[in-house]
Amino acid sequence: MPATQKPAIPALPLPLILFFLVRIPLLLALPFDGLRGYGDLLHFYNLADIPGLPYLSFWIEFPPGFAFLNEALYALAGGVEHVYTYLFVLLLLLADIGSVILFTHLERLLYPGVSTPTWRSLGYAALLGGLPYAWWYFDSLTVFFTLLTLYLVLSRRSSLAAGLALGAGILIKFFPVLLLPALARTQKLQRTVMVGGVALLMTFLPTILLYRISPEFTRATLTIQSSRGSLETIWALIDGNYRTGGFGPLKDRLDPAMAEVSYRNPPVIHPYFLLLPFGALGLFLFLKAKLNTPARMVAFYGLTLVIFFLWSPAWSPQWVQHLLPVAFLLLPYSPGLLLTALLVLVNLLEWPLLLSRGLFYTLPLTILLRLLLMILLGFFFWREAGSPGSRKMPHATPSSAI
Repeated sequence: MPATQKPAIPALPLPLILFFLVRIPLLLALPFDGLRGYGDLLHFYNLADIPGLPYLSFWIEFPPGFAFLNEALYALAGGVEHVYTYLFVLLLLLADIGSVILFTHLERLLYPGVSTPTWRSLGYAALLGGLPYAWWYFDSLTVFFTLLTLYLVLSRRSSLAAGLALGAGILIKFFPVLLLPALARTQKLQRTVMVGGVALLMTFLPTILLYRISPEFTRATLTIQSSRGSLETIWALIDGNYRTGGFGPLKDRLDPAMAEVSYRNPPVIHPYFLLLPFGALGLFLFLKAKLNTPARMVAFYGLTLVIFFLWSPAWSPQWVQHLLPVAFLLLPYSPGLLLTALLVLVNLLEWPLLLSRGLFYTLPLTILLRLLLMILLGFFFWREAGSPGSRKMPHATPSSAI
């Protein structure tokens, strides 16, 4: 190389630049209280501030991966609240950067002829950059490991690496386990067993170890979600539960028996009973789906997510983050932008706009709107996964979309 020639600086992908242009100014402009906003960062800090360790000294509503990661951030911050908050937001920022990069790679895998960013990657990057759920909660970590697992599987990378990524995601939040049906239908048996086996071992072994050390608090942690009751779903309306989440005062966590106490009405239709029709529907679609392309595999994962969310007695608005990358990857241009925008707006309307102001009587409106949007998403995902007699979903990106 001639002495006068300077080394080239690698160009950042356009979606990543767009993400930075949205997220960084937002984070820098927000005051400390605005940074925490209407999310759970203060709750996470208060959990870490409880003496002892989760699963061992108190029960917690999260899997062990996030529970101990939260403790590590608290220790790294020296217990100082504002330092802990900044570290947490930084970690989520890094996870979202990884998700944007992985999304662009997945887009190329699903659409081999695409060499430049389209409305899919640009739209996802812009929306993720400005969506406050991404730094109010910790779902960004799970989304990153889910996209990493999809990328490793679809690009034929190491089964061990894919299993480790899937296991890490499950340890933080259980949603990535819903990838397993799509893996089982699209991968060879040996690869499915390897990926799923590594992931499940990563999940079960720490849980079993914690149970052996502290059976009461571990059992309370594992059963807390089933005793939580319904919220923000059609099932919550049937049960008469018009309130948001929460598990009572922090002092209750020092008593394993308090994990069985519910502050909501009992279910009119028990979720275990609802597993029968929803499980039958999932099995029928699992057997009928034609998962012979990467796009159809991703679509079936999205369909599995939708079925799970329709069955679930509880919903949290930040869970929309798990649907967004699948929707942006698969939906056609017009319905894709419309559905994703409406889904995000309905959730933001619910929380924080209405419920933070005590307007709980508006829950039927937002719940029914979200239910309709979920069903539409499921319909589009099923079309892509190969419903009998359906035509292939159009994927052409209009020139005006760039």
